[in-house]
Amino acid sequence: MDRLLVATLNILNLADRWPERLPLLLADMAALQPDLMGLQEVVYPMQQDRLLGSAGEARYAAVRGWAGRPEYGNSMLIREHLAVGDYDRLDLGLTRSAHRVRVALPGGGRLLFAVTHLHHPPQAHAERLAQAGQLLAWLDGSPQHEAMVLVGDFNADPGEPAYASLGAAGFRSAYLEANGHEPPVTWPSGLQAPAMDTDGDPDCLDYIWLRGAVEADDARLVFDRADALDPTLYPSDHVGIAAHVRVAGAA
Repeated sequence: MDRLLVATLNILNLADRWPERLPLLLADMAALQPDLMGLQEVVYPMQQDRLLGSAGEARYAAVRGWAGRPEYGNSMLIREHLAVGDYDRLDLGLTRSAHRVRVALPGGGRLLFAVTHLHHPPQAHAERLAQAGQLLAWLDGSPQHEAMVLVGDFNADPGEPAYASLGAAGFRSAYLEANGHEPPVTWPSGLQAPAMDTDGDPDCLDYIWLRGAVEADDARLVFDRADALDPTLYPSDHVGIAAHVRVAGAA
């Protein structure tokens, strides 16, 4: 059985005080050092994913899945001791996507790791449900594995149909499994900036989902601390989630 630290964070592209936010992101990444991390809203020419991956002692591969345009989208950071293959990407429409890899674990298990970011308008419940349906059908056709971890910014609170559809498909929220409840809020973080998106009420929108032979030992919010000298400055407009998970080996 393998124990991994998995994390997810929407880093808010290059907007809203990016030069000030970057040191906070780097500091928290250096402290966290997850085995697998899913990032959303990454601007590839700025190498934002690789910058985060270089923050601490660990070394990471960056595996990208563009959304809407080739220079922008989601990314995975995968720690160097993990072997990955079977990359695939899914276009979800509305400038959204998902991508996945299969991870060969030291204990012999095979983990399917996927990251996504669903449509954002607060009232776009039908659009997110349709994207979730595409995502689930695609994941059902994945290469053989014992466990699956799906992370990202789903823009759906726990009362939405998209959230319910994941549960109906056998996914369990790691935060809920570890704590007995979802976090009250993962957006907004407390960041204040002139161009910020203010549509919608504070809510839980970000998740680490588990399916198959994988269990959550613990889960917590990360990238959730303001700058010590500026209470309006946070790493992003979202806070992240991290979870220690245990994955069974191959039968």
